[in-house]
Amino acid sequence: QVQLVESGGDSVQAGGSLRLSCVASRSTYCMAWFRQSPGKEREGVASIDYYGVLSYADSVKGRFTISRDHFKNTLYLQMNTLQPEDTALYSCAADGGSDCEWRRLHGRFDYWGQGTQVTVSS
Repeated sequence: QVQLVESGGDSVQAGGSLRLSCVASRSTYCMAWFRQSPGKEREGVASIDYYGVLSYADSVKGRFTISRDHFKNTLYLQMNTLQPEDTALYSCAADGGSDCEWRRLHGRFDYWGQGTQVTVSS
């Protein structure tokens, strides 16, 4: 089993920045951030595999950066130029399998955190 605990969510004004963190109980091959808001389907925001191969949703490309620290078993999401449409519950996900971009696009992860809320006001 893998336990995932997110932190860093907050309420910010449009144009602001936040950094989310996800501490994992152990390392996995693939990690990703997802988000979901009322009335919208879950969206795979970004993923990173064990070797640092990255994948981003078009909606966040150029504004968000995913990274991981293997020593700390921690995943990060740096979010810049936040917009009201970024408002969502952001969840961390992890899986031991490969094909990290495919897993992000299809939401296929074995382990999920409970999420941290990000609210962006105009």
